Amino acid sequence: MKVMKKMAKLLLLVFIAIQFFRPEKNINQGNHLASFINETNPPENVKTILTRSCYDCHSNNTEYPWYNNIAPVSWWLSFHVKDAKTHLNLSEWDNYSERQKDHKLEELIEVIEEAEMPLKEYTWVHQEARLSAEQREAILEWATLTKTLYGLGPLPR
Repeated sequence: MKVMKKMAKLLLLVFIAIQFFRPEKNINQGNHLASFINETNPPENVKTILTRSCYDCHSNNTEYPWYNNIAPVSWWLSFHVKDAKTHLNLSEWDNYSERQKDHKLEELIEVIEEAEMPLKEYTWVHQEARLSAEQREAILEWATLTKTLYGLGPLPR
């Protein structure tokens, strides 16, 4: 029993110690999505869906929940946001070439069709981010139409 108490104390100390090692937060003030919104011109319903279901991970500004202040959850969230931004960062839309924009929209269509996004881990806590069939269809319609702006057709695989 003494070993268990020592282990519990050690784990508590480790838990307290890791609270001092925080990842950098993904916070950016200003209208960092203006370029994306202006260029792709999503209808209001799609804009609402994107705001609620995509921007936290796929932009330069994340609205963090209270539990992000607890390590190791903060590390896990930071990893997910960084990873998401490597695939698509709507705040950096201006920095993508037309070919990249076309490809990003192609990937967006694919992950929405296959119901891979938003991640299940995200929708467990953010139930409002879950997409209905109608919402998925609205995104697909907008993304397909927007993809034609770039006139590049499908990218070679």
